[in-house]
Amino acid sequence: MLKMIYVGNLPFTTTDDEVRGLFSKHGTVHTVKLVMDRDTGRPRGFCFVEMENNAAHAAISALNGIDFGGRSLRVNEARDRDNGSQRRARY
Repeated sequence: MLKMIYVGNLPFTTTDDEVRGLFSKHGTVHTVKLVMDRDTGRPRGFCFVEMENNAAHAAISALNGIDFGGRSLRVNEARDRDNGSQRRARY
């Protein structure tokens, strides 16, 4: 079973390949989704990584709080987005 991991506080210069390399030390990485700002096209400083369940738990334990590019990563299991927390459409 695949598990989605939230990775926050990434340096804004981080690439998909860098994240994949970091997480692949703990298991097979199925996907990396670096979240981009829709207005500027630049990374927003967080991403989602999809891994097998056991590998995901190992990666979360090993990587949460480590220094990556001068920033302390926040790594935890991704939660479903609440409907009430979604932004309103801009007109």
